[in-house]
Amino acid sequence: MRAHSPLVLATVTAAVLLVSGCEAKVYGVPVRVSATPAATLASPLARAILPSLAPPDAAFAGLRARIQRATEEAAGDGATISVAVLDRATRQMVANGNSEIVATASVAKLFIADDLLLREAQGKVSLAPQDRRSLEVMLRSSDDDAAEKFWNQDGGNAIITQVAARYGLASTIPPGDGRWWNTVSSVPDLIRYYDMLLDGSGGLAPEQTDIIISNLARSTATGIDGYPQRFGIPDGLYAEPVAVKQGWMCCIGDNWMHLSTGVVGTNRRYVVVIESLQPSDDGVARATITHAVQTIFPGGRI
Repeated sequence: MRAHSPLVLATVTAAVLLVSGCEAKVYGVPVRVSATPAATLASPLARAILPSLAPPDAAFAGLRARIQRATEEAAGDGATISVAVLDRATRQMVANGNSEIVATASVAKLFIADDLLLREAQGKVSLAPQDRRSLEVMLRSSDDDAAEKFWNQDGGNAIITQVAARYGLASTIPPGDGRWWNTVSSVPDLIRYYDMLLDGSGGLAPEQTDIIISNLARSTATGIDGYPQRFGIPDGLYAEPVAVKQGWMCCIGDNWMHLSTGVVGTNRRYVVVIESLQPSDDGVARATITHAVQTIFPGGRI
């Protein structure tokens, strides 16, 4: 996204500037029963994985220690990271304990797309071919103009309020200044959003979810504004199929903010969210968040 002024987050800066020395934690996430029958979740991208059929994941055995190491290494470089990984099959989640409010920047485009597609399914809006193209470019190449168009015509802050209510996102808050890029959320909320998007319990039908996920899987190397958007998950998990939405913003205090979110692996088994704050230039900050992902997932695989 373009270099917008953050809300500065005078209202959220204190919350966003996280504590760097967090201990990695392992959580057992309760299995939620989807409101959508399993038979309807067989589309290639949005299919849910039945937890009862999933074997234990050996990759999670050392994940806690690797997340802790990545957190400490980032802190050594002056960066603070928040990270969580969910195995949708076993319902196990590992995080470094940072659950404070984070800026979303262009990741808010997920919520804009979600609301738009639901409204279309409900017959409240009709999308012309150009609208669909704008939606694709917004998700793949982070087009701010498309986001601004949908934001202004579909309710502005009400988009965030409604999506947060449908998905139960307790920390996801509309922007105080009405600018979509100043929407705030948390790593646990973003994990929950992807999980519920994929199993249908957030309200979208599988074919609508497929529109979002298939476009995220075609994320371009640079945004429409020319900013590199392969940082974090794409370059860190280079050996896995990924579908990602990236966000970046300067300046939150003295920090560049980078947020890398998405679904990873065969059958979209994993959800990964990582955010970093670093008082550096943008190139160094991108390298730091990518190195953190590479430390957590050596060899480019989960």
